[in-house]
Amino acid sequence: MTGAIQAGTILIEEGTLMPECLRFESEPFSDGWRAVTNLDGYGLDRRTREAGWIFFYMAGEIRTSVFGLDREEAIGRAVHRLLANLKAEKFNSLEITGIAAKRFLGLPYVTVSAHPRHIQESMVLFHSTRLLEWNGTKLAAALNVA
Repeated sequence: MTGAIQAGTILIEEGTLMPECLRFESEPFSDGWRAVTNLDGYGLDRRTREAGWIFFYMAGEIRTSVFGLDREEAIGRAVHRLLANLKAEKFNSLEITGIAAKRFLGLPYVTVSAHPRHIQESMVLFHSTRLLEWNGTKLAAALNVA
């Protein structure tokens, strides 16, 4: 992690398919994730739409809290925890929306809030791969019930 994470930071999973015209500056954040350096969520959304792709914004905010004396280290651990949850949901981007440092019984902790984001070409979320996986799972469940 080379830069400080702050509200507005966008993290994108390495290997995310994007058209050549949508390339942007980024720096490594952690294994498999990069932090966009010169764009915020609005700027990246605008560039994505200009390229004919979609940058989905998920309404449900996710958050986690981590205790730690070193604020930057606690933020990093909290973001890694959010990324682990995000990967399980198959989203390829995350926008940090808030960071709050507080104390509980004298112990410092950090709460990091974020919104899952997803870049893809289709207007239907997870259209090509996730929909096929979901339909296959649904069909297998129906066959097992009968």
